[in-house]
Amino acid sequence: MRLYTHPICLQHDPGPGHAESPLRLRAVLDALDHDRFAALDRIEAPRATREQLVRVHDADYVERILASAPAEGHLRLDEDTLMSPASAEAALRAAGAAVAAVDAVMSGDGERAFCAVRPPGHHATRDQAMGFCLFNNIAVAAAHALQAHGLKRVAIADFDVHHGNGTQDIFERDPRVLFISSHQLPLYPGTGQENERGAGNIVNAPLSPGDGSYAFRELWDGALLPRLMAFKPQLVLISAGFDAHRDDPLADLRLGSEDYAWITERLIDVARAHAGGKVVSSLEGGYNLAALASSASAHVAALGEL
Repeated sequence: MRLYTHPICLQHDPGPGHAESPLRLRAVLDALDHDRFAALDRIEAPRATREQLVRVHDADYVERILASAPAEGHLRLDEDTLMSPASAEAALRAAGAAVAAVDAVMSGDGERAFCAVRPPGHHATRDQAMGFCLFNNIAVAAAHALQAHGLKRVAIADFDVHHGNGTQDIFERDPRVLFISSHQLPLYPGTGQENERGAGNIVNAPLSPGDGSYAFRELWDGALLPRLMAFKPQLVLISAGFDAHRDDPLADLRLGSEDYAWITERLIDVARAHAGGKVVSSLEGGYNLAALASSASAHVAALGEL
């Protein structure tokens, strides 16, 4: 199994006290620097190309983000989303990691890959940075799978506690991509109601504040996994946010790290049934460092069957 990351992703710095701190990625990488994960093939993430980015983002938006990194200090794009001098390069590497991971699994270089990168991506729409996100990494990966590898059915499973509004925005009229999300409502960004169905390819399954393992597993087992299986995806992509953990400060669900191992194993079952086992996962949220480290470890161990 491959692990994609890049040192520049640690240099994207939204500023003191910001929830999306470089310490998040450091916590994940430190947790994976363990004998249990010695077999991971660690790859330096390449840059995404403009061609790859404009498949899902407006060209002028891509150019604006790449030109916006300040020479020093910070540039505020919205209330929550800031750029530092390294941010544009980090965003290119984060999206590029997902593209390279798709290329690897599609070419037979292992069945699965995890992208330990930041900034995260699933809130970035076609033309707007938001929710800590600049480029939509998992959407770039899905579009690359369709365009470069000729796939007809790509599934994106998103279990971040916040709805992946950007991913939905990008693919809601493209039936080749099935977007399935469990998330807390009410919560930022306020989207993700069940009646948001796109072209029949959007499946939103809100959870209520206080819901825990039972509600999460029942939702996936009873509704979401059957829908994924019926879609018969040729590739399974995961927006792997770990902020539904009971210790996370930004939400109110009550999952544990064992729940992330469980959902990962179930998504692998779908991939084995229809996609030759091919899964690419990319890091999204998770803001309690200890919970993030344990949850990401459980996810990667399940992905790699370690």
